Amino acid sequence: MDKRRVWREQEQQLVERWNAATERFRVAHEAAASPGGGSADGTETPAEERALKVAAARAELEAVRKQVARLKAEFSNGKRY
Repeated sequence: MDKRRVWREQEQQLVERWNAATERFRVAHEAAASPGGGSADGTETPAEERALKVAAARAELEAVRKQVARLKAEFSNGKRY
């Protein structure tokens, strides 16, 4: 039972990371798609900086996606639950 509790906590943390990463990715893409690239405070952001934010958000999302795939493979192979 203790393993299951630890696994559930890991899965919950992963869900939280996934949700946060997808939100950052969505916000970065919205900022990049806007004509001036305006930020929350109304100032314009240079195109290079917007591109870096999108790339960083994409990399973070990809890292979380890989971790999800690892957990899914463990589950499918019977190593979890």
